[in-house]
Amino acid sequence: MKTVVNLPGLRQVISDWKKHGNRIAFVPTMGNLHDGHLTLLEKAREISDRSVVSIFVNPIQFGKGEDYENYPSTLEADGKKLRSSKLDLLFTPDLKELYPGGVDADTRVNVPGLSTILCGKFRPDHFSGVATVVTKLLINVTPDYALFGEKDYQQLLVIRRLVYDLCIPTEIIGMPIVREADGLAMSSRNGYLNQKQRRLAPVIYKTLQAAATKLHKRQADIVSIETEGMLALESAGLRPEYFSVRRTSDLGESGPEDRGLSILTAAWLGPARLIDNIKVVMDQ
Repeated sequence: MKTVVNLPGLRQVISDWKKHGNRIAFVPTMGNLHDGHLTLLEKAREISDRSVVSIFVNPIQFGKGEDYENYPSTLEADGKKLRSSKLDLLFTPDLKELYPGGVDADTRVNVPGLSTILCGKFRPDHFSGVATVVTKLLINVTPDYALFGEKDYQQLLVIRRLVYDLCIPTEIIGMPIVREADGLAMSSRNGYLNQKQRRLAPVIYKTLQAAATKLHKRQADIVSIETEGMLALESAGLRPEYFSVRRTSDLGESGPEDRGLSILTAAWLGPARLIDNIKVVMDQ
């Protein structure tokens, strides 16, 4: 595994690979890697000749009072995992490398519409921060494929939209959520939970499953399902921000004719903001 820390070094490696006709798959991360990340890398190696992972904690996708300063840095442990997974290239830039104009004056990429609903309603600048850093990375890695987990489903759609709108020649691949044995979606922020909170956390997925069953069997209308989901999480001791049924394709408000639906939620449990979602295919 080769490690580079600057853009000229990254571009040189990528250029050499492309001269030999290599196809490149890319997995951007913020580090603190878990099995969900490694599943993305496994798929990346399967579909390409060369694999690239970036580790960069992106400050502009964190809002005021969020956990940027405390976000776990585990670069040494991450490197061991990536070497064991036979990664070809690790890119670990510093802040000045990706934000030469400074984080307060730098150009921003904004994806309208999608960025202001659901998580975007509660984290107003989050998706602009995500879109900006992903655009910078895609421009420099120039991958044939980039892989993202579906736990951050709204993020996945934002990235697909920016790639389409900005005519970036990279195929965006969404990968299924990887879960712990008790159903909790794997996340770097799960490490914030104490033992009691960790035992409670699977209620998020259980609530989604219960809602999905009611939705698929048409046992309740969407407003009732959303209300019941919020109340279930609140009763369990979480602080939900939203529990919403949306059209899977674009996260628009669902209608009677829509067959592909997703139930999405975000909830605070102690110091951790946890997100999850589940897909439902409705019968005709």
